Amino acid sequence: MVDHNEKLLQELLKKPGNNVCADCGSEGPDWASYNLGIFICMRCASIHRGMGAHISKVKHLELDRWEDSQVQRMKEVGNIAAKNKYEERVPSCYRRPTKNDPQVLIEQWIRAKYEREEFCQPDRQSYLSGSMVGFLMKRGKEDSRYQLRKFVLNENEDTLKYHVKENKEPKGVLKLSELNVSFAPSKIGHMNSMQLTFMKDGSTRHIYVYHDDPEVINCWYTAIRCAKLHLLQVAFPSSPQSDLIMRLPKDFAREGWLWKTGPRPSDVHRRRWFTLDNRKLMYHDEPLDAYPKGEIFIGHESNGYQIKVSNTGNGCKEARFPFHLVTPDRTFCLAATTHEDRAGWLAVIQQALKRPLTPQDSTIEATLVRKRTTSNSISIFSGR
Repeated sequence: MVDHNEKLLQELLKKPGNNVCADCGSEGPDWASYNLGIFICMRCASIHRGMGAHISKVKHLELDRWEDSQVQRMKEVGNIAAKNKYEERVPSCYRRPTKNDPQVLIEQWIRAKYEREEFCQPDRQSYLSGSMVGFLMKRGKEDSRYQLRKFVLNENEDTLKYHVKENKEPKGVLKLSELNVSFAPSKIGHMNSMQLTFMKDGSTRHIYVYHDDPEVINCWYTAIRCAKLHLLQVAFPSSPQSDLIMRLPKDFAREGWLWKTGPRPSDVHRRRWFTLDNRKLMYHDEPLDAYPKGEIFIGHESNGYQIKVSNTGNGCKEARFPFHLVTPDRTFCLAATTHEDRAGWLAVIQQALKRPLTPQDSTIEATLVRKRTTSNSISIFSGR
């Protein structure tokens, strides 16, 4: 038999805002922090418990026994009121996580709200200054070893630099305004890791970094986003803030293994790691390669770009689900191992085909076209 307090909690769940997790937005929360007065999901509840009972006291809505005073606290607060308090001053550049985001992002969002109270006291938001100096473990370009490197973020110079030796000239200078940054825990094999992607000499370059402290890696991630937003605000002063936020770093639309063959009938199928970054479809020999083996620009469907699906075999046992990516210059023959994987790739590519081109997209297209037209038979656009 359901007791009186459990009935009250179920009624409170029906109120606006309480039917989703207060931290990640997932539907149907079945846990709560009764001192904070919020309803949360199981994943976020485990993070709350990890902060300690002096920060958050967690109970299951049905499996735990509730005191009258605890239910009263839930009634007095609720998700909307708590949001107004703990998210009062979230910077526009800060990435608010959703249920499918990496653990480090969700955990640091929760700790920032309730443990550090960063959004109640803006002076604690160290990532807004436009500059940051610190050390990260960086993967070598030629090998898989990670070495400690000094990184320097400077918004005024539009740069992110890294140094092999602290007091020497930087080994690399990345242009902030052209930099994409994403969390990459599953790829790198470290929970607190990021992938930095940028253009170098007309080609895409990847850098992989991590830090043992999740707060530090999240602070770097947020500092880069905030610096980029400031640069966009200067470059496009009349653009709505919402439009500029849409141009901040995003996770890759999709990554994974596909089979690829060249344009000639005699070309064999080769397994490649594909990454879709906005409109750039890159393929690599391995997931952690420093450079892609090739890059395909996906333009708008009105300019001759399209997808064609084939349901017939193509001579490769593993590449059972083929499809063709048609560009004005060439048709790329690709294939997935499963029907579900192909459907996933078709969906994200189709979204790119239908999305209007931006001036930034046109610049990337011009760069890749210029690279292709000046390359020789051994270039990355040879189809190998």
